Amino acid sequence: MRILRLGLKNYRNCSQINLNLESMKTLIIGKNAQGKTNILESVYFLSDLKSPRTSVVSDLIKFGENKFEINALIEKNGTDIELDFSYDIEKKRELKINKVKTSPKSFKQVLKTVLFSTKDLLLLRGSPQDRRDWLDRAISQIYPAYDERLAKYDKIRVQKNNLLKSEYVDESLLDVYNEQLVITGANIIFLRKKFLKEIEIIAAEKHHIISDSESFTLNYTCPAGEIDAISAYLKKELDERRREELARKQACVGPHRDDIEFYINGTDAVKFASQGQQRTLVLALKLSELAIIKEKTGFSPILLLDDVLAELDETRQNYLLKSIEEDTQTVITSVDTLLFEEEFLKDVIIYKVEGGSII
Repeated sequence: MRILRLGLKNYRNCSQINLNLESMKTLIIGKNAQGKTNILESVYFLSDLKSPRTSVVSDLIKFGENKFEINALIEKNGTDIELDFSYDIEKKRELKINKVKTSPKSFKQVLKTVLFSTKDLLLLRGSPQDRRDWLDRAISQIYPAYDERLAKYDKIRVQKNNLLKSEYVDESLLDVYNEQLVITGANIIFLRKKFLKEIEIIAAEKHHIISDSESFTLNYTCPAGEIDAISAYLKKELDERRREELARKQACVGPHRDDIEFYINGTDAVKFASQGQQRTLVLALKLSELAIIKEKTGFSPILLLDDVLAELDETRQNYLLKSIEEDTQTVITSVDTLLFEEEFLKDVIIYKVEGGSII
């Protein structure tokens, strides 16, 4: 899988950009706030229909304009696929595959990406929500139905929260919501634990190589087991914390409150790992995410590296760049080319961005 062409119109600060991305390696250079990250973000957006930097899609429209558009030509399994997305200030969006209107679900199944940015380096010290977002996004690229389960769970949870905040709480209706949350929540937790078990094996190997000796493990903060066992656990927790939820007027139990714990040599990496150790761990996770998506889907996702190399030391830079397989198309942003060896730059297409335009 690779992107052959990318076109942007009124996307962020990019009035009109058309890029040839046929090379397996593309480097986009430019000073900060010139638009290079916006280009990477647009590729990510096509694969997820979400931005990693804002939850408000209208924020992506260039200031003073009414609409933005993204167009891309994708080569997948020997077939060219054209993707078109547009969104206007009236919150109307249009999605097309090969010029035919399509659903968000079908649109998102075409392109797979793995984004590695400076924000990801803070994954361990970020909030539990940051870690859940990373996990959910990675899983949804492998299991398309996972997004639907999350959406269904969130809808029920919002309904439950509204009930808990009401002047009178109908506890029989609360029981109905809890029963539905147990069913959908258990499915989400089961898939999360399954994915984490698989990625832990790959990441532990990569982490050991980068660190030269240290071991890596992780833990999802919900007891292990099959769906029936997870359902029983959730039901027990909901029953035991019912008074707490009524008092706090919010749902306190379920996958929306879970977290992932990371350990280096058996020690809590969030509390005790150095900055270098944490970056090694995140690097191992991102490369493992790339590997597991390829293993499960049969296609190597597009790797998007957003200014991350400048934040890694030489050892980690070299490991990252040398770990990228030949069939993985990579788009990298950087301030300049100084971080890259001549051998790496040999087959690279280089674009320079200034003020939202290619110069």
